[in-house]
Amino acid sequence: MDTVLTFLGGMALMAALVALAQRFMGFQAQKSLDYATQEPRFDLRQHLSGPLKCEGVIYGPMGRVNSRFTADMEGHWDGNKGVLAEHFRYDSGTTQDREWRLTIGNDGRIRADADDLVGHGQGTAEGSALQLRYTIRLPASAGGHALDVTDWLYLVDDKTIVNRSQFRKFGIKVAELVATMRKVDA
Repeated sequence: MDTVLTFLGGMALMAALVALAQRFMGFQAQKSLDYATQEPRFDLRQHLSGPLKCEGVIYGPMGRVNSRFTADMEGHWDGNKGVLAEHFRYDSGTTQDREWRLTIGNDGRIRADADDLVGHGQGTAEGSALQLRYTIRLPASAGGHALDVTDWLYLVDDKTIVNRSQFRKFGIKVAELVATMRKVDA
């Protein structure tokens, strides 16, 4: 009996250590200020403006690719208010349209709204990175679940952005997205 209790105690300790490591050293531990001194500087009005082409993959909870997609995007800004229209095409043959309504506040904070969000998202851009957090409601065909999303966009150069997002339910990662977004020359 003591051996079983020791084993279970060891397993609980390992689970706690893994959770702590992920919380303080992993993707979720990043902060906008980690990128504050990096160049080039991420300016939404510049880098999410005009036509963009996006390609990416979505990983499931076991780390395998569940879906591939391409998207055409178009961003328009009027001062600190912008709209980013997205048209996705998935490898399953389905399509999806989303329109982000973005506002940059006087303090530099970003507010994001879209029809499939629960409430609104909030974020910041520092240096070469942008972080956005929000809750998204999946379509009924995908279960209708509400997932907490942490979105990071990393500016590679003036024409290329790498996007990494994690989707969580009850704090457990259920999906991850990795994509590139590139400006399309007129």
